[in-house]
Amino acid sequence: MKYKECPIVRTLEVIGGKWKPIILHYLSEAPRRSGELGRLIPQASGKMLTQQLRELEADKIIRRKIYRQVPPKVEYILTPLGESLQPVMIAMCAWGETYVRGEDVEGREDRAYQNLAGMGLLTSRDSVLQAANSFAKKRPFKTANSKLMKSPAPPL
Repeated sequence: MKYKECPIVRTLEVIGGKWKPIILHYLSEAPRRSGELGRLIPQASGKMLTQQLRELEADKIIRRKIYRQVPPKVEYILTPLGESLQPVMIAMCAWGETYVRGEDVEGREDRAYQNLAGMGLLTSRDSVLQAANSFAKKRPFKTANSKLMKSPAPPL
């Protein structure tokens, strides 16, 4: 498989970046304004935050909702495609919680599965891919060309 054909590379091209996963985390909780995201992520400069938001919008992961009022109001919202990343984000959170605990390698693996099971993604030692597919079956989404997708990660 060529480098650019690798599904992990394609996923990281969309959600990779220092602040994108954190932005997606906060947008999964509720729609947010850019100023609010700036307060939630004070380490990110305004310029960097704007750049990351524009890239996510260009990849159709988030949508920018503009309210016609004075002063102007803009909110960022996850699209259905962005919501399909939720199993990936949950798995990243579970892995991060496990890693921070500093358990040995075998303990980390067991704890990661426990964290995912506790979040309702795994009923046994399923793979994260199986959990993501299960999530996708419950919440199928449409791509820009309106074809119903069966997997959570559409080709880029």
